[in-house]
Amino acid sequence: MKKNIFIFLIINVIVFGCTERQKEPEIRSVTSVEVVRDEKVVAFCGLFGLPSMDYGIENDVVKKNENFAAILQRRGLDYQLIYNISQKAHNVFDLRKLRAGNTYTLLFTPGAEHPDYMIYEENYRTHICFSFTDSLWVTRSEFPLQEEEKFVDITIVRSLWQDLEEAGYNPLVANGLSEIFAWTVDFFGLQRGDNFKVCYTAYMLNGKEIEAGPVQAASFTRSGKSQMAYRFVQDSIPGYWNQDGINLQRAFLKAPLKYSRISSGFSYARKHPVTRIVRPHTGIDYAAPAGTPVMSIGEGVVVQRTYTRGGGNQVKVKHNNVYTTAYLHLSRFAKGLAIGKWVAQGEVIGYVGSTGLSTGPHLDFRVWKNNKPINPLTMESPPADPVYESNMEQFLTHIAPYRRHLQPEFYKKMALEIIEFTGIRFY
Repeated sequence: MKKNIFIFLIINVIVFGCTERQKEPEIRSVTSVEVVRDEKVVAFCGLFGLPSMDYGIENDVVKKNENFAAILQRRGLDYQLIYNISQKAHNVFDLRKLRAGNTYTLLFTPGAEHPDYMIYEENYRTHICFSFTDSLWVTRSEFPLQEEEKFVDITIVRSLWQDLEEAGYNPLVANGLSEIFAWTVDFFGLQRGDNFKVCYTAYMLNGKEIEAGPVQAASFTRSGKSQMAYRFVQDSIPGYWNQDGINLQRAFLKAPLKYSRISSGFSYARKHPVTRIVRPHTGIDYAAPAGTPVMSIGEGVVVQRTYTRGGGNQVKVKHNNVYTTAYLHLSRFAKGLAIGKWVAQGEVIGYVGSTGLSTGPHLDFRVWKNNKPINPLTMESPPADPVYESNMEQFLTHIAPYRRHLQPEFYKKMALEIIEFTGIRFY
């Protein structure tokens, strides 16, 4: 008896921890559990290799301040078995991270008084299985996701994210589009009537979309003019090209931060909001919440990391012999950022703030071309490598089905021209 009490204390205090002092749960026999065939249980059997049978099922959720030992003790499992299974779990799952509100399923073999298996849902996909059979074991496994190609056709009314959500599409598709068209479309300046068409890979679980995978093809149309993007793997690296094989990636990103708005434009005669003096403002102000990550728009070397009275915390990056960019009013610099450090395109170099002469959190972003300030919104950037000539035939074959989907008018026009030229009609 003393040995059992000692083991119980070890389990609750050392192995599982305790959030507050609780009454020792009363040990009770498990009430009879209805034996049914359940598709979810069938899936669990396949996932963990459990014997296929009509188990008795009990579904429950982890309650507030309830630990692993309490859950099993309520089902009549003895202290020694609970302790042994907790040892098996050490390298698989930290039992202290059992979360209140998460569900678990207990499986009983027909006629059994105590559960043979407990399956804890760590998240929608990942589950932990505890086996209380003669061979105690604990394992973690994930349900495989199915891939399904989906199509989106959205016209901007309010914002890309909101319009996608209201139309019943996955709003996370917006993230993929903003990365693909980052070099050619100003996502801070989307206009009512702009249109996106997207073919993307959706990751599904039990018929429900869980994640938005990579965009396979997309188009952006404004005032009748369309920009196309097709995913293609070249040199083992996926990228996006237009229908002519021109790389959509440019030497610079279109903007140094995501999801913001322009609060002040490029001007040689702007009244400063603090000093009230009219003077040049050779940059673009992006209003954004304090702490928003600020990225270098291109690869280059940090040539300035300092504080000035006017610009506050600021970083200057020299990209090549032609272009230099600066990022002002930062709340803080990225960890490890120093003069002379090489930064990659899209690398975080600081965070939006309101240091220096500033009326609120924003980023003052500036660009120099051949040491002359230029408007960041109108600068042009040369494209990266195109699809190689040796890959063009493969590329054109790969994008053809997507192009027919995204540009039906192109193929309709082409068919009409063939009919006119040959007299052959297609049915």
